[in-house]
Amino acid sequence: MKKVFILTGEASGDKLASTVITNLKKLNENVEYLSVGGSNLSRLGIKSIFDLNEITYIGFTSVILNIFKIRNKINYTVNEIIKFNPDIIFSVDSPDFTLRVSERVKKIKPSVKIIHYVAPQVWIWRENRVKKFKKFVDHFLLLFDFEKKYFDNENIKNTFVGHPLLEKKISNTDISNISKGKKIISIFPGSRISELKTLLPILIEFIKLMKTKFNEYVYIFHSTEENKNKISNELENHNLENIKVVSDKDIKSEVLLNSIFAVAKSGTVSLEICNAKVPSIIIYKINLINFLIMKSLVKVNFANLINIINDKEIIPELLQGECNAKEIFRSVVYFLKNPSAAQKQVDVCGRTLNQIRSKSSSAEEAAKILSEYLVV
Repeated sequence: MKKVFILTGEASGDKLASTVITNLKKLNENVEYLSVGGSNLSRLGIKSIFDLNEITYIGFTSVILNIFKIRNKINYTVNEIIKFNPDIIFSVDSPDFTLRVSERVKKIKPSVKIIHYVAPQVWIWRENRVKKFKKFVDHFLLLFDFEKKYFDNENIKNTFVGHPLLEKKISNTDISNISKGKKIISIFPGSRISELKTLLPILIEFIKLMKTKFNEYVYIFHSTEENKNKISNELENHNLENIKVVSDKDIKSEVLLNSIFAVAKSGTVSLEICNAKVPSIIIYKINLINFLIMKSLVKVNFANLINIINDKEIIPELLQGECNAKEIFRSVVYFLKNPSAAQKQVDVCGRTLNQIRSKSSSAEEAAKILSEYLVV
């Protein structure tokens, strides 16, 4: 029996990995799995060697403060993978964890195939990393076609499989008991604990401001299963009405499709929001030291991919000092009162997505490649 170790570093990677493995199971049932994963892989019956939340650190200073803990987790993961003796390591995103582990395993077990899904964004920063990856990664699965040149230049095997968040989603989930006739504003506070600690208080104050002016909206927080109780408990402390927290993926998809607006932490979820044709703003805040370090390293002017591709701010980015309740309130109200501006954003985002959208299912394409390596 062939073996696959699935290596993720945060909730979004767990979600992406689960869609690929669901498709791989249709192609090859005779595979044994083990992982560093979360609730999505767990629902597929795949055991994780530890809780994913134990490694979802963010920011340079957070990494430094947790350096010994991270090093121990890397050591433990490497040892567990060697004991499992997989044919393939399927690593997904979170390169600072997943690729460090993969590199070390490859040195110990050169025969293992390293297939990485969601290539590091070398087009944003640290382009020279590609030369290092060449030494141990066997195949990169790319979300965007424009990434190919960076890996082709180093003769690293790669395939453009497309971005799963850009695929059409069909859902018939009934959410009437959630919206209760009110207009939906979707809130995406992030999946990392550090993000929630920073952004939840700001978002709660934003909702309080909204409630002083409007009563026709319901605010629905999109959460991972792991964070649902934490967010719910925080919201209950403020005794606010017309606020819900959802974690089921089908419900979340239907909620987004029926939203009139979204406030989202900067990240790939913005593509899902654009794909659902929902106007939005992007928020993000980290400590000043992390921000200054990041700003000195990146070679793009924006945080959001849509804005990067267009080289101008299509979706407003409220970052650092601008990431506060009053600025979020002001931006959201502007779009709610100016539907033509909201529609213009949706139209530009739609045209941009068409430039980077694949013609097939990302998960299916990724599963096919994994399956090919399993029969070699």
